[in-house]
Amino acid sequence: FDDEHREQIFPVDNASLRNGDLVLVRSGEKIPADCKILWGSCSVNESLLTGESMPLEKQKKDNLIGGSIIVSGTVKAQVTAAGEHTILAGIIDLAKQAQSAKPPIQQLADKISAIFVPVVIIISVLTFAGNLYLLHLPFDRSLMRSIAVLVIACPCAMGIATPAAIAVGIGRAARSGILFRNVKNLELFKNIRQIVFDKTGTLTTGKFTIAKWHAGAIGEKEFKSICYSLEKFSNHPIANCIVNEWKSPEIIDWKSTEEIKGYGVTAMDSTGNLYIAGSYKMASRFTTEKGHNVYILKNETLLGWIDLQDEIRPEVKATISYFKEKNIRTYLLSGDSNEKCKEVAEACGIDEYFSEQSPSQKLKLITSLNEKAPTVMVGDGINDAPALAKATIGISLSDASHIAIQNSQVILMKQGLKYLPLSIGLGRHTFTTIRQNLFWAFLYNIIAIPIAGFGYLTPGIAALAMGFSDVVLAINSVRLRWKKVT
Repeated sequence: FDDEHREQIFPVDNASLRNGDLVLVRSGEKIPADCKILWGSCSVNESLLTGESMPLEKQKKDNLIGGSIIVSGTVKAQVTAAGEHTILAGIIDLAKQAQSAKPPIQQLADKISAIFVPVVIIISVLTFAGNLYLLHLPFDRSLMRSIAVLVIACPCAMGIATPAAIAVGIGRAARSGILFRNVKNLELFKNIRQIVFDKTGTLTTGKFTIAKWHAGAIGEKEFKSICYSLEKFSNHPIANCIVNEWKSPEIIDWKSTEEIKGYGVTAMDSTGNLYIAGSYKMASRFTTEKGHNVYILKNETLLGWIDLQDEIRPEVKATISYFKEKNIRTYLLSGDSNEKCKEVAEACGIDEYFSEQSPSQKLKLITSLNEKAPTVMVGDGINDAPALAKATIGISLSDASHIAIQNSQVILMKQGLKYLPLSIGLGRHTFTTIRQNLFWAFLYNIIAIPIAGFGYLTPGIAALAMGFSDVVLAINSVRLRWKKVT
């Protein structure tokens, strides 16, 4: 790895790694297993695992989580846990336990059909016996009335009540980019009273924007020019954000520049002035003002600072307002810091937030909320997978991690959370349509069976009437295609 030791480097499959193995992880690569840094420093994106939106700076002796990505820097590290013993594997195991613990929900149609079919057969037999022995009708007339009962009570309407509504509801959802992994989950939407959101990648885009900045005594134009000229030499996500937003034609021609991993960028101009763009670690000797993302210094004098934020998705506020109108309580659940969670929750209008939560803590919280009322969990990260599996309904975005998608019942394929109200509305109204269809089919049979049993319907007329019932259910189901559901 270095000139002093000249260890041999060769690629291996991460499944063959064992505790104690040495690995070299470069910029842009995924960390293959849990390990401890022995040499080097890096910036690590752990957002899918921890929910922390800002890349974390890691130095010698710091721990790295398998599955996270090195944004910049190169490290030599020793494997501390591999395979099923890693933090990522533990999260997957939690997700499997949560998924298997969810009780099965029986469809309303199955419950009714289980009773309806044998009851109709019994009624048909009683009709035949009653007409033959009590009313003393001929055998053929008694048999025809018995057959009319069977025909009019044919469970065709019962049979199409559920699939017709589901086909229309799922079709409308698919056209809007909403995929239901299991149609049985549609009925769970009817009682939803709470929605829990992850922060990074769900409420936010995962892309940084400049939120606030302060230029001190110098002018805005000069401050932005200094920042752009310094940060253009770094590939850190924060630096990329500043460069993209403050691109300036007036670039300072530096005599020398140096990027110090985990700290920032230093540069010297042609007249010997030393400029620094870095974290509080570099500025702590020159200011007591903590909490900013980037500090700009000139010759050990603070020129100003810059604060960044994870950009909130444009559709979020309208989505949260919709749920408030429906008296559905909203929560923010994230592994990010308390300050960032509070800021996002207030900006979005979310009722309550929980910060700095580990995957196991998220799972416990969702379990607790489920006990109070049926709960939806919306998330995209690996750390959300157990909570998604445990929630009454788990919803993920199309660009979420593979594990999050696998543990979700609903996937929003486009435009972020814009169609989240539609997905919940379709779930509720599809189930309502199913109940309407079943009610009509059941009511129709309650009225028609006695009429057929007393001989007012021949088998032929009963067949036509039964077909009419199917048409009514089909029309009611198709109505869901245009019905207002939000």
